[in-house]
Amino acid sequence: MAERYAVTKGAVSEGAKVPELVKLRIARDAALTEEKEKATVAKEKATAEQRESLKKRTQEYEKEYAAHEQQLVDLRREAKLGGNFFVEPEAKLLFVVRIVGIIKISPKPRKVLQLLRLKQLHNGVFLKVNKPILQMLKLVQPYVTYGYPSLKTVRELIYKRGYAKVNKQRIRITDNDIISSNLGEKTGIHGAEDLIHEIFTVGPNFKQASNFLWPFKLSAPRGGFKCKRHGYCEMKGGDWGNREETINELIARMN
Repeated sequence: MAERYAVTKGAVSEGAKVPELVKLRIARDAALTEEKEKATVAKEKATAEQRESLKKRTQEYEKEYAAHEQQLVDLRREAKLGGNFFVEPEAKLLFVVRIVGIIKISPKPRKVLQLLRLKQLHNGVFLKVNKPILQMLKLVQPYVTYGYPSLKTVRELIYKRGYAKVNKQRIRITDNDIISSNLGEKTGIHGAEDLIHEIFTVGPNFKQASNFLWPFKLSAPRGGFKCKRHGYCEMKGGDWGNREETINELIARMN
């Protein structure tokens, strides 16, 4: 906080008599200036160290993502050579988008949408795949569409449409300080790449990271929806329900 002091520069002419109060004020300003300089140097050093550590962690994350993808490729090839089937790992992350407004919605689905933080049309949130969430999604299926976002989708959403909830206010994520000051001490998340990693891998601090993000306000999809009255998995085709990996194509049109 000391680096933000606004210190006045009081100049005294040579040979002029200086009142006692002015002397005290000059001494106080000199002490504050010294404290401010020390705090500024300390903050610059801490920021440089934090940026360096964030850079190293980002490189580690990239290696982790690449290793995971390569492992899946190897397992698929091994299963194919052995004449077996490869069962894809179950998804841990969901992205849910509301596709219906507020008209003619009964109280129970309306309450569930409120609990999922989907209060407006085209709002989107990240959710962890577990039994309670899946039960809640069953209640609101005709009003939402959801699927399993890729790393590219998660990254583009946070960088392009990421807003933070700070003191109940919607603040644009313009730098890592906003993330660090709100999540750093409790969760160790100090930057955008830390946040992306925590969301995509559904880490131990997923709940805090997800609640820190304001629900995404997406645009209407380019080319429009197909038919909101019918489900995506129905024979004639529609929009609501589980899209699995094809949610990435929809988000790309809405982002």
